[in-house]
Amino acid sequence: MPSDAKILIVDDHEDTLYALESALAPLGYRLGRATSGDEALKQVLRGQVGLLLLDVRMPGVSGLDVVRYMRRLEQTQHIPVVLLTGFGPDHELTSAAFGLGVADLVMKPIDPWALRTKVRYLFDAHRRHLALEHEVRELRALVKDHTEDKNHDVGHDESHDEGHDEDEGPAAHPALPHPDARVPVQRGNGAHTGELEQDRT
Repeated sequence: MPSDAKILIVDDHEDTLYALESALAPLGYRLGRATSGDEALKQVLRGQVGLLLLDVRMPGVSGLDVVRYMRRLEQTQHIPVVLLTGFGPDHELTSAAFGLGVADLVMKPIDPWALRTKVRYLFDAHRRHLALEHEVRELRALVKDHTEDKNHDVGHDESHDEGHDEDEGPAAHPALPHPDARVPVQRGNGAHTGELEQDRT
């Protein structure tokens, strides 16, 4: 998530947008707004959105339609979404919303304190998750580079050792006798042989 990522507030009523912006302003996060599902999708696809506050019922592209589209794309499928509805509890809506993996479904009128608490937690958790993913990717790249360098060095050393052995040949490192090895008695030939035999008798 970019450092300048924003919380996108999506509602087709100007007064609702203003109320939500006022509720979230104390958090100090960057806020954006959209008045339709189509406009919201365009902003999300630009890659600058870290969380959506999304009205369920809007003309044209509904909030659920926006979530369905986002969940089909790898770049947007993990962005947290809080759905907002002013039509009271609805079992079918609740089932559909959480089936799409929304973070929460909030009823209007909004409690500013409760909304700030949820948004702070979701937005910060998403940023930590993305930061961790980034670190993992960097570590994997470092491990891969280290492994490739090590394999290259091993191959270079082996080829160097082989050439070294060929130059020196087997005589360059004569085998030493074992300390316990016994040298057999040698017997000479000719006149010395007889002399040795006489000495022994």
